[in-house]
Amino acid sequence: MHVREWRRSWQERSKMERIDLYSRFTVSSIPWLFALSWQLAPFKSDIRHEPLPLALGAALLLVSLTQCLLSNRNVRASYEHYLGISVFPVRRLIAPLLLLVLAVALLATLAGVGGVGGSGLLLMSLNTPMAFVITRVLLVPVRTFAIESLLLAVLTTGALAAAGVRGGALAGVMPTALFGSVLVLISIRPSAWSLGVMWQAEEARNIQARLAVAEERLRFGRDMHDVLGRNLAVIALKSELAVELAQRGRPEALDQMVEVQRIARASQQEVRDVVRGYREADLTTELAGAQGVLRAAGIECAVTGGDGTGLPGPVQSALGWVVREAATNVLRHGDPGHCTIRLDVSADAVVLDVENDGAPAAAPEGTGSGLAGLRERLIALDGTLEAGPGDGGVFRLRARIPLAAHPESAGLPHPAAGDTSRAAAGDAPRAAAGETPRAAAGDPRTTLLEDRR
Repeated sequence: MHVREWRRSWQERSKMERIDLYSRFTVSSIPWLFALSWQLAPFKSDIRHEPLPLALGAALLLVSLTQCLLSNRNVRASYEHYLGISVFPVRRLIAPLLLLVLAVALLATLAGVGGVGGSGLLLMSLNTPMAFVITRVLLVPVRTFAIESLLLAVLTTGALAAAGVRGGALAGVMPTALFGSVLVLISIRPSAWSLGVMWQAEEARNIQARLAVAEERLRFGRDMHDVLGRNLAVIALKSELAVELAQRGRPEALDQMVEVQRIARASQQEVRDVVRGYREADLTTELAGAQGVLRAAGIECAVTGGDGTGLPGPVQSALGWVVREAATNVLRHGDPGHCTIRLDVSADAVVLDVENDGAPAAAPEGTGSGLAGLRERLIALDGTLEAGPGDGGVFRLRARIPLAAHPESAGLPHPAAGDTSRAAAGDAPRAAAGETPRAAAGDPRTTLLEDRR
Protein backbone atom coordinates (compact mmCIF):
# COMPACT_ATOMS: atom_id res chain seq x y z
CA MET A 1 0.00 0.00 0.00
CA HIS A 2 2.75 2.43 0.94
CA VAL A 3 4.70 1.47 -2.18
CA ARG A 4 1.70 2.29 -4.39
CA GLU A 5 1.19 5.64 -2.70
CA TRP A 6 4.88 6.46 -3.08
CA ARG A 7 4.80 5.47 -6.74
CA ARG A 8 1.69 7.58 -7.38
CA SER A 9 3.30 10.53 -5.63
CA TRP A 10 6.43 10.11 -7.75
CA GLN A 11 4.45 9.95 -11.03
CA GLU A 12 2.48 13.08 -10.15
CA ARG A 13 5.66 15.12 -9.77
CA SER A 14 7.06 17.20 -12.61
CA LYS A 15 10.51 16.53 -14.07
CA MET A 16 12.08 19.32 -12.07
CA GLU A 17 10.44 18.15 -8.85
CA ARG A 18 11.81 14.65 -9.46
CA ILE A 19 15.32 15.97 -10.10
CA ASP A 20 15.11 18.16 -7.02
CA LEU A 21 13.96 15.26 -4.84
CA TYR A 22 16.65 12.96 -6.26
CA SER A 23 19.39 15.54 -5.59
CA ARG A 24 18.29 16.07 -1.99
CA PHE A 25 18.02 12.33 -1.40
CA THR A 26 21.54 11.80 -2.78
CA VAL A 27 23.02 14.49 -0.56
CA SER A 28 21.17 13.07 2.45
CA SER A 29 22.54 9.57 1.74
CA ILE A 30 26.21 10.55 1.42
CA PRO A 31 27.00 11.06 5.14
CA TRP A 32 25.31 7.75 6.03
CA LEU A 33 27.33 5.96 3.36
CA PHE A 34 30.57 7.41 4.68
CA ALA A 35 29.72 6.76 8.32
CA LEU A 36 28.71 3.13 7.75
CA SER A 37 31.83 2.39 5.70
CA TRP A 38 34.70 4.52 7.00
CA GLN A 39 33.59 4.41 10.63
CA LEU A 40 32.74 0.70 10.73
CA ALA A 41 35.68 -0.64 8.73
CA PRO A 42 38.30 -0.04 11.47
CA PHE A 43 36.36 -2.26 13.91
CA LYS A 44 37.43 -5.34 11.96
CA SER A 45 41.18 -5.08 12.41
CA ASP A 46 42.42 -1.55 13.18
CA ILE A 47 40.69 -0.97 16.55
CA ARG A 48 42.23 -2.99 19.38
CA HIS A 49 39.65 -5.47 20.62
CA GLU A 50 39.62 -4.45 24.25
CA PRO A 51 36.78 -2.94 26.30
CA LEU A 52 38.02 0.67 26.37
CA PRO A 53 38.97 1.03 22.67
CA LEU A 54 35.78 -0.70 21.60
CA ALA A 55 33.68 1.55 23.85
CA LEU A 56 35.38 4.68 22.48
CA GLY A 57 34.93 3.43 18.93
CA ALA A 58 31.24 2.70 19.53
CA ALA A 59 30.75 6.16 21.07
CA LEU A 60 32.45 7.74 18.06
CA LEU A 61 30.20 5.74 15.72
CA LEU A 62 27.11 6.87 17.67
CA VAL A 63 28.20 10.52 17.45
CA SER A 64 28.80 10.10 13.71
CA LEU A 65 25.31 8.68 13.15
CA THR A 66 23.80 11.54 15.16
CA GLN A 67 25.70 13.96 12.92
CA CYS A 68 24.11 12.25 9.92
CA LEU A 69 20.63 12.82 11.36
CA LEU A 70 21.31 16.52 11.92
CA SER A 71 22.83 16.81 8.45
CA ASN A 72 19.68 15.33 6.89
CA ARG A 73 17.59 17.76 8.91
CA ASN A 74 19.58 20.69 7.53
CA VAL A 75 19.82 19.58 3.88
CA ARG A 76 16.58 21.20 2.74
CA ALA A 77 17.29 24.49 4.53
CA SER A 78 20.86 24.60 3.17
CA TYR A 79 19.65 23.98 -0.39
CA GLU A 80 17.05 26.74 -0.09
CA HIS A 81 19.73 29.06 1.28
CA TYR A 82 22.01 28.31 -1.66
CA LEU A 83 19.17 28.81 -4.18
CA GLY A 84 18.22 32.11 -2.54
CA ILE A 85 14.78 30.96 -1.43
CA SER A 86 15.31 31.50 2.31
CA VAL A 87 18.05 32.22 4.87
CA PHE A 88 19.56 29.32 6.78
CA PRO A 89 19.06 29.73 10.57
CA VAL A 90 22.52 29.86 12.14
CA ARG A 91 21.31 28.24 15.35
CA ARG A 92 20.93 24.96 13.47
CA LEU A 93 24.74 24.72 13.21
CA ILE A 94 25.34 24.84 16.96
CA ALA A 95 24.52 21.19 17.65
CA PRO A 96 26.45 19.83 14.60
CA LEU A 97 29.48 21.95 15.56
CA LEU A 98 29.43 20.67 19.16
CA LEU A 99 29.15 17.09 17.91
CA LEU A 100 32.10 17.69 15.59
CA VAL A 101 34.24 18.88 18.51
CA LEU A 102 33.11 15.85 20.53
CA ALA A 103 33.96 13.51 17.64
CA VAL A 104 37.48 14.97 17.34
CA ALA A 105 37.95 14.60 21.12
CA LEU A 106 36.80 10.96 21.06
CA LEU A 107 39.09 10.20 18.12
CA ALA A 108 42.06 11.80 19.90
CA THR A 109 41.25 9.85 23.08
CA LEU A 110 40.96 6.60 21.14
CA ALA A 111 44.33 7.25 19.49
CA GLY A 112 45.86 8.36 22.80
CA VAL A 113 45.10 5.03 24.50
CA GLY A 114 46.56 3.17 21.56
CA GLY A 115 43.17 1.87 20.54
CA VAL A 116 43.52 2.58 16.81
CA GLY A 117 46.31 3.20 14.37
CA GLY A 118 47.40 3.03 10.75
CA SER A 119 44.76 3.21 8.03
CA GLY A 120 41.93 2.93 10.55
CA LEU A 121 42.94 6.23 12.15
CA LEU A 122 43.05 7.93 8.75
CA LEU A 123 39.61 6.60 7.77
CA MET A 124 38.05 7.77 11.03
CA SER A 125 39.68 11.20 10.77
CA LEU A 126 38.38 11.42 7.18
CA ASN A 127 34.79 10.65 8.23
CA THR A 128 34.70 12.83 11.36
CA PRO A 129 33.89 16.21 9.66
CA MET A 130 31.91 14.90 6.67
CA ALA A 131 28.36 15.37 7.98
CA PHE A 132 29.13 18.92 9.12
CA VAL A 133 30.88 20.09 5.94
CA ILE A 134 28.13 18.69 3.67
CA THR A 135 25.77 21.27 5.16
CA ARG A 136 28.40 24.00 5.47
CA VAL A 137 29.52 23.85 1.82
CA LEU A 138 26.15 25.24 0.67
CA LEU A 139 26.09 28.10 3.18
CA VAL A 140 29.35 29.95 2.55
CA PRO A 141 31.42 31.00 -0.49
CA VAL A 142 34.04 28.61 -1.82
CA ARG A 143 36.95 30.67 -0.46
CA THR A 144 35.43 30.77 3.02
CA PHE A 145 34.76 27.03 2.90
CA ALA A 146 38.39 26.35 1.88
CA ILE A 147 39.69 28.41 4.82
CA GLU A 148 37.34 26.69 7.25
CA SER A 149 38.35 23.27 5.91
CA LEU A 150 42.02 24.10 6.42
CA LEU A 151 41.37 25.23 9.99
CA LEU A 152 39.37 22.07 10.68
CA ALA A 153 42.22 19.90 9.35
CA VAL A 154 44.69 21.79 11.54
CA LEU A 155 42.39 21.30 14.57
CA THR A 156 42.13 17.54 13.97
CA THR A 157 45.88 17.19 13.42
CA GLY A 158 46.66 19.21 16.54
CA ALA A 159 44.28 17.16 18.68
CA LEU A 160 45.84 13.90 17.51
CA ALA A 161 49.36 15.28 18.03
CA ALA A 162 48.42 16.30 21.57
CA ALA A 163 47.15 12.74 22.12
CA GLY A 164 50.57 11.36 21.23
CA VAL A 165 50.17 10.35 17.59
CA ARG A 166 53.48 10.62 15.76
CA GLY A 167 55.20 9.67 12.53
CA GLY A 168 53.50 8.78 9.28
CA ALA A 169 50.06 8.44 10.86
CA LEU A 170 50.12 12.07 12.02
CA ALA A 171 51.56 13.28 8.70
CA GLY A 172 48.68 11.66 6.82
CA VAL A 173 45.90 13.25 8.91
CA MET A 174 46.20 16.73 7.35
CA PRO A 175 45.94 15.68 3.65
CA THR A 176 43.29 13.11 4.51
CA ALA A 177 41.04 15.70 6.22
CA LEU A 178 41.57 18.16 3.36
CA PHE A 179 40.73 15.44 0.82
CA GLY A 180 37.37 14.88 2.50
CA SER A 181 36.51 18.57 2.32
CA VAL A 182 37.55 18.79 -1.33
CA LEU A 183 35.48 15.69 -2.12
CA VAL A 184 32.41 17.35 -0.61
CA LEU A 185 33.13 20.61 -2.46
CA ILE A 186 33.37 19.05 -5.93
CA SER A 187 30.34 16.79 -5.45
CA ILE A 188 27.75 18.77 -3.46
CA ARG A 189 28.36 22.29 -4.73
CA PRO A 190 28.03 21.50 -8.48
CA SER A 191 24.88 19.48 -7.75
CA ALA A 192 23.27 22.48 -6.06
CA TRP A 193 24.45 24.79 -8.85
CA SER A 194 22.96 22.54 -11.54
CA LEU A 195 19.70 22.36 -9.62
CA GLY A 196 19.56 26.15 -9.40
CA VAL A 197 20.15 26.51 -13.16
CA MET A 198 17.37 24.02 -13.93
CA TRP A 199 14.92 25.80 -11.63
CA GLN A 200 15.76 29.08 -13.40
CA ALA A 201 15.07 27.41 -16.75
CA GLU A 202 11.76 26.10 -15.41
CA GLU A 203 10.83 29.58 -14.25
CA ALA A 204 11.77 30.96 -17.67
CA ARG A 205 9.40 28.47 -19.34
CA ASN A 206 6.61 29.53 -16.98
CA ILE A 207 7.27 33.17 -17.85
CA GLN A 208 7.18 32.26 -21.54
CA ALA A 209 3.76 30.65 -21.05
CA ARG A 210 2.46 33.73 -19.24
CA LEU A 211 3.79 35.96 -22.01
CA ALA A 212 1.95 33.83 -24.56
CA VAL A 213 -1.28 34.37 -22.63
CA ALA A 214 -0.60 38.11 -22.44
CA GLU A 215 0.09 38.20 -26.20
CA GLU A 216 -3.23 36.48 -26.86
CA ARG A 217 -5.01 39.05 -24.71
CA LEU A 218 -3.34 41.83 -26.68
CA ARG A 219 -4.46 40.23 -29.93
CA PHE A 220 -8.02 40.04 -28.69
CA GLY A 221 -7.80 43.68 -27.57
CA ARG A 222 -6.57 44.73 -31.02
CA ASP A 223 -9.42 42.85 -32.71
CA MET A 224 -11.98 44.56 -30.48
CA HIS A 225 -10.37 47.94 -31.13
CA ASP A 226 -10.45 47.39 -34.89
CA VAL A 227 -14.13 46.46 -34.80
CA LEU A 228 -15.43 49.00 -32.30
CA GLY A 229 -13.09 51.89 -33.02
CA ARG A 230 -14.07 52.30 -36.68
CA ASN A 231 -17.79 51.69 -36.19
CA LEU A 232 -18.09 53.97 -33.17
CA ALA A 233 -16.37 56.73 -35.15
CA VAL A 234 -19.00 56.32 -37.90
CA ILE A 235 -21.80 56.30 -35.32
CA ALA A 236 -20.46 59.49 -33.70
CA LEU A 237 -20.18 61.22 -37.08
CA LYS A 238 -23.68 60.28 -38.21
CA SER A 239 -25.16 61.20 -34.82
CA GLU A 240 -23.56 64.62 -35.04
CA LEU A 241 -24.89 64.97 -38.59
CA ALA A 242 -28.39 63.99 -37.44
CA VAL A 243 -28.26 66.64 -34.70
CA GLU A 244 -27.20 69.26 -37.25
CA LEU A 245 -29.97 68.27 -39.63
CA ALA A 246 -32.57 68.26 -36.84
CA GLN A 247 -31.54 71.74 -35.76
CA ARG A 248 -32.10 72.91 -39.35
CA GLY A 249 -35.47 71.18 -39.47
CA ARG A 250 -34.38 68.84 -42.24
CA PRO A 251 -36.25 65.52 -42.60
CA GLU A 252 -32.99 63.75 -43.48
CA ALA A 253 -32.23 63.67 -39.72
CA LEU A 254 -34.54 60.66 -39.38
CA ASP A 255 -32.70 58.82 -42.13
CA GLN A 256 -29.39 59.43 -40.40
CA MET A 257 -30.69 58.03 -37.11
CA VAL A 258 -31.92 54.95 -38.96
CA GLU A 259 -28.40 54.58 -40.34
CA VAL A 260 -26.97 54.92 -36.81
CA GLN A 261 -29.30 52.20 -35.58
CA ARG A 262 -28.31 49.87 -38.40
CA ILE A 263 -24.60 50.45 -37.91
CA ALA A 264 -24.96 49.86 -34.16
CA ARG A 265 -26.65 46.52 -34.81
CA ALA A 266 -24.01 45.54 -37.34
CA SER A 267 -21.31 46.47 -34.81
CA GLN A 268 -23.01 44.35 -32.18
CA GLN A 269 -22.97 41.38 -34.56
CA GLU A 270 -19.30 41.94 -35.37
CA VAL A 271 -18.43 41.99 -31.67
CA ARG A 272 -20.29 38.72 -31.25
CA ASP A 273 -18.33 37.24 -34.15
CA VAL A 274 -15.03 38.32 -32.58
CA VAL A 275 -15.98 36.87 -29.18
CA ARG A 276 -17.26 33.67 -30.77
CA GLY A 277 -14.04 33.24 -32.70
CA TYR A 278 -12.07 33.84 -29.52
CA ARG A 279 -14.02 31.27 -27.54
CA GLU A 280 -14.12 28.61 -30.23
CA ALA A 281 -11.04 26.50 -30.88
CA ASP A 282 -9.50 26.87 -34.33
CA LEU A 283 -7.80 23.63 -35.41
CA THR A 284 -4.91 25.25 -37.27
CA THR A 285 -4.18 27.62 -34.38
CA GLU A 286 -4.46 24.85 -31.79
CA LEU A 287 -2.08 22.57 -33.72
CA ALA A 288 0.56 25.29 -33.92
CA GLY A 289 -0.03 26.31 -30.30
CA ALA A 290 0.25 22.74 -29.00
CA GLN A 291 3.49 22.19 -30.89
CA GLY A 292 4.98 25.41 -29.54
CA VAL A 293 3.92 24.79 -25.94
CA LEU A 294 5.17 21.19 -25.89
CA ARG A 295 8.51 22.16 -27.41
CA ALA A 296 8.86 24.96 -24.86
CA ALA A 297 8.38 22.32 -22.15
CA GLY A 298 11.23 20.23 -23.59
CA ILE A 299 8.97 17.70 -25.37
CA GLU A 300 9.67 16.92 -29.02
CA CYS A 301 6.40 17.38 -30.92
CA ALA A 302 5.70 16.51 -34.58
CA VAL A 303 2.50 17.49 -36.42
CA THR A 304 1.83 15.47 -39.58
CA GLY A 305 -0.98 14.99 -42.07
CA GLY A 306 -2.07 18.60 -42.57
CA ASP A 307 -3.65 21.42 -40.58
CA GLY A 308 -7.35 20.77 -41.23
CA THR A 309 -7.80 23.55 -43.77
CA GLY A 310 -11.11 23.11 -45.58
CA LEU A 311 -12.87 21.17 -42.84
CA PRO A 312 -16.31 22.38 -41.78
CA GLY A 313 -16.33 24.91 -38.95
CA PRO A 314 -17.97 22.65 -36.34
CA VAL A 315 -15.50 19.84 -37.13
CA GLN A 316 -12.52 22.17 -36.84
CA SER A 317 -13.80 23.54 -33.55
CA ALA A 318 -14.34 20.08 -32.04
CA LEU A 319 -10.93 18.80 -33.14
CA GLY A 320 -9.32 22.02 -31.91
CA TRP A 321 -10.67 21.28 -28.44
CA VAL A 322 -9.32 17.73 -28.71
CA VAL A 323 -5.83 19.04 -29.53
CA ARG A 324 -5.98 21.55 -26.67
CA GLU A 325 -7.06 18.93 -24.11
CA ALA A 326 -4.54 16.38 -25.39
CA ALA A 327 -1.66 18.87 -25.11
CA THR A 328 -2.75 19.74 -21.57
CA ASN A 329 -2.79 16.06 -20.58
CA VAL A 330 0.67 15.49 -22.09
CA LEU A 331 2.06 18.32 -19.95
CA ARG A 332 0.29 17.27 -16.75
CA HIS A 333 0.63 13.49 -16.76
CA GLY A 334 3.55 11.15 -17.17
CA ASP A 335 7.07 12.06 -18.23
CA PRO A 336 6.95 12.32 -22.04
CA GLY A 337 9.90 13.00 -24.28
CA HIS A 338 8.13 12.76 -27.65
CA CYS A 339 4.61 13.53 -28.88
CA THR A 340 3.10 12.98 -32.32
CA ILE A 341 -0.09 14.64 -33.60
CA ARG A 342 -1.42 13.19 -36.85
CA LEU A 343 -4.47 14.42 -38.79
CA ASP A 344 -5.84 12.17 -41.55
CA VAL A 345 -8.62 13.52 -43.76
CA SER A 346 -10.50 11.32 -46.21
CA ALA A 347 -13.76 11.56 -48.08
CA ASP A 348 -15.58 9.65 -45.33
CA ALA A 349 -14.08 10.89 -42.07
CA VAL A 350 -11.37 12.88 -40.37
CA VAL A 351 -9.20 11.13 -37.76
CA LEU A 352 -6.96 12.88 -35.21
CA ASP A 353 -4.35 10.76 -33.41
CA VAL A 354 -2.23 12.03 -30.50
CA GLU A 355 0.50 9.73 -29.13
CA ASN A 356 3.09 10.42 -26.44
CA ASP A 357 5.58 8.28 -24.59
CA GLY A 358 6.33 8.31 -20.87
CA ALA A 359 2.70 7.70 -19.87
CA PRO A 360 2.04 6.03 -16.47
CA ALA A 361 1.64 2.30 -16.92
CA ALA A 362 -1.38 2.25 -14.59
CA ALA A 363 -3.21 5.19 -16.15
CA PRO A 364 -6.95 4.54 -16.13
CA GLU A 365 -8.33 4.31 -19.61
CA GLY A 366 -10.65 7.04 -20.78
CA THR A 367 -11.11 8.77 -17.46
CA GLY A 368 -11.12 12.44 -16.60
CA SER A 369 -13.64 15.27 -16.89
CA GLY A 370 -11.70 16.73 -19.83
CA LEU A 371 -12.09 13.58 -21.92
CA ALA A 372 -15.75 13.33 -20.94
CA GLY A 373 -16.31 16.87 -22.23
CA LEU A 374 -14.55 16.01 -25.49
CA ARG A 375 -16.77 12.97 -25.97
CA GLU A 376 -19.86 15.16 -25.59
CA ARG A 377 -18.56 17.54 -28.26
CA LEU A 378 -17.78 14.68 -30.64
CA ILE A 379 -21.06 12.86 -30.04
CA ALA A 380 -22.88 16.00 -31.23
CA LEU A 381 -21.10 15.46 -34.58
CA ASP A 382 -21.59 11.66 -34.57
CA GLY A 383 -17.92 11.33 -33.64
CA THR A 384 -16.06 9.02 -31.27
CA LEU A 385 -13.13 9.35 -28.87
CA GLU A 386 -10.77 6.61 -27.73
CA ALA A 387 -8.04 7.19 -25.13
CA GLY A 388 -5.83 4.91 -23.08
CA PRO A 389 -2.31 3.60 -22.48
CA GLY A 390 -0.67 1.27 -24.96
CA ASP A 391 2.39 -0.93 -24.99
CA GLY A 392 5.76 0.51 -24.01
CA GLY A 393 4.39 3.37 -21.92
CA VAL A 394 2.68 5.06 -24.91
CA PHE A 395 -0.60 6.91 -24.39
CA ARG A 396 -2.87 7.15 -27.44
CA LEU A 397 -5.86 9.39 -28.06
CA ARG A 398 -7.93 9.06 -31.23
CA ALA A 399 -10.83 11.28 -32.29
CA ARG A 400 -12.89 10.35 -35.36
CA ILE A 401 -15.63 12.44 -36.97
CA PRO A 402 -17.57 11.22 -40.03
CA LEU A 403 -17.89 13.79 -42.80
CA ALA A 404 -20.94 12.31 -44.53
CA ALA A 405 -23.25 14.37 -42.30
CA HIS A 406 -21.59 17.61 -43.49
CA PRO A 407 -22.45 18.34 -47.12
CA GLU A 408 -20.07 21.30 -47.20
CA SER A 409 -17.18 18.89 -46.69
CA ALA A 410 -17.74 17.01 -49.96
CA GLY A 411 -14.57 16.60 -51.96
CA LEU A 412 -12.14 17.31 -49.12
CA PRO A 413 -9.43 18.38 -48.95
CA HIS A 414 -9.99 21.75 -50.66
CA PRO A 415 -7.86 24.42 -48.93
CA ALA A 416 -8.97 27.17 -51.27
CA ALA A 417 -12.60 26.32 -50.75
CA GLY A 418 -12.08 26.45 -47.01
CA ASP A 419 -10.62 29.94 -47.24
CA THR A 420 -13.57 31.08 -49.36
CA SER A 421 -16.10 29.71 -46.90
CA ARG A 422 -14.44 31.51 -44.02
CA ALA A 423 -14.36 34.74 -45.96
CA ALA A 424 -18.02 34.39 -46.81
CA ALA A 425 -18.83 33.64 -43.18
CA GLY A 426 -17.00 36.78 -42.09
CA ASP A 427 -18.96 38.92 -44.60
CA ALA A 428 -22.32 37.41 -43.73
CA PRO A 429 -23.15 39.69 -40.77
CA ARG A 430 -22.42 42.82 -42.80
CA ALA A 431 -24.42 41.60 -45.77
CA ALA A 432 -27.35 40.84 -43.48
CA ALA A 433 -27.15 44.32 -42.04
CA GLY A 434 -27.24 45.93 -45.46
CA GLU A 435 -24.66 48.58 -46.12
CA THR A 436 -21.33 48.10 -44.41
CA PRO A 437 -20.23 50.70 -41.85
CA ARG A 438 -17.35 51.75 -44.09
CA ALA A 439 -19.72 52.30 -47.00
CA ALA A 440 -22.08 54.16 -44.74
CA ALA A 441 -19.27 56.41 -43.69
CA GLY A 442 -18.91 57.50 -47.29
CA ASP A 443 -22.59 58.61 -47.55
CA PRO A 444 -22.84 61.85 -49.61
CA ARG A 445 -25.11 63.40 -47.00
CA THR A 446 -22.16 63.72 -44.65
CA THR A 447 -20.99 66.63 -46.78
CA LEU A 448 -23.56 68.84 -44.99
CA LEU A 449 -21.56 68.56 -41.79
CA GLU A 450 -18.28 69.00 -43.66
CA ASP A 451 -19.59 72.19 -45.32
CA ARG A 452 -20.60 73.56 -41.91
CA ARG A 453 -17.06 72.97 -40.62
